[in-house]
Amino acid sequence: MKRALVGFAAVLLLAPAFSIAGAAKPAITIENPGECIAPAEEMRRNHMEMLKHQRDRTMRQGIRGEKSSLNECINCHASKTTGSVTGKGGFCESCHSYAAVKLECWDCHQPKAGKKHAEAAGAKP
Repeated sequence: MKRALVGFAAVLLLAPAFSIAGAAKPAITIENPGECIAPAEEMRRNHMEMLKHQRDRTMRQGIRGEKSSLNECINCHASKTTGSVTGKGGFCESCHSYAAVKLECWDCHQPKAGKKHAEAAGAKP
């Protein structure tokens, strides 16, 4: 009985690792290639910190339109067919799904390129 419980616990603990390892690797396509604000490896590791830093500059100091803003990211990485970084195969969603990380940006922001808050359906100010 003890062996069965240990085996069951091991399966539960290892299940997330197997599901991520078995998931398809994200398809990264830069729809509007150009010069990114940082090398790809740095962006993979630090983009969330860059976005948080820019969020603070925007919210507390009123600084908008910088290269590290969420809108600038969307403008380069949004799909040319959907205009969005979310959805199946979307630039942001493909990596976040693969890494099992919840995308909370879109709780308040619109994921489509070229739209202002008032233009985006359902976007919060």
